[in-house]
Order: sequence, then structure tokens, then C-alpha cells
Amino acid sequence: MSVYDEKISALDGAADLLSSLKGKVTLVVNVASKCGLTPQYTALEALQKDYSAQGFTVLGVPCNQFGAQEPGSASEIQTFCSTSYGVTFPMSEKVDVNGATQHSLYQMLTPMADAEGHSGDIRWNFEKFLVGRDGKIVGRFNPKVAPDAPEVVAAIKEQLGK
Repeated sequence: MSVYDEKISALDGAADLLSSLKGKVTLVVNVASKCGLTPQYTALEALQKDYSAQGFTVLGVPCNQFGAQEPGSASEIQTFCSTSYGVTFPMSEKVDVNGATQHSLYQMLTPMADAEGHSGDIRWNFEKFLVGRDGKIVGRFNPKVAPDAPEVVAAIKEQLGK
């Protein structure tokens, strides 16, 4: 099954956000506004600007499960992201990425292992998953791996070349 077939609403409430991303290379990132890693929004937006014309997008997925670091409403999150970081990439509704109420998107993503061999539960905000144009999960990156780290950029470029 393709990740793009999963149902998740946009932050603004529009339904079926992932279907609008079909055919793109997508970096799915669980995000939070009040985290020590929040400055990663700058690099995420730079990736969006650098590669969107080639069929790439970032997808921010707000989550409040780690230290209650994403407490805001949808409009508060949207305002924070656009005014503080100039975010133009799509954002989903706020969801749970772990536990009994884990969103089905993350049920698909979390079996993928990262370079250290970690699979399963999301460890913290800003864990990243790379999804190919065909909707298959092709990579997972630790939250502390910067979005513009060489291994992330290389993986994006490889997928864009396919």
C-alpha cells in the first residue's frame, strides 16, 4: 500500500492531504513549535524551496506527544510556522505518532529502520521519513539528524532522479 493512500487532513481541515502529494518525493516530519529542535524548520523550508520544482515536498505533522511541545490549536500552529519560519510546505492536522491512538500514517512509517537500526516508536520531535514518488518508504532519519545533513540531501536527490 502507498503512503499516499493514507487519509490525513491538512492543518486547515482540508481532507485527504496525502493524495495531493502523490507522485512527489516527500519528507514526512513530526514537528513541534516549542522544542529544542524547532529551528530545524529553517532547513526544512530551505529543502522545500530548493527541490519543490523537481517534485519534492516536506510534510509537517504536528504532534504534542513529546513534552507537550505542540500545545497550540491548528491556527496557532499555522501562524507560528509561517511567521517564525516562513513555512510554505504542507502541514497536516495534529496527530499522535505513538501509542494506542497512533495515526495510521505512522503505523505505516514506523516499521522502517534508520541508519542506527532503530525501528518502531518515534523517539522525539523531528524524526524524518523519506517517501518515494511511488509511496514506498525509503528512509528514516533520527530527530537529531539535520534536514540538510548530507545523508538526507543525498537520499532526496537519489529519489528525485528516479
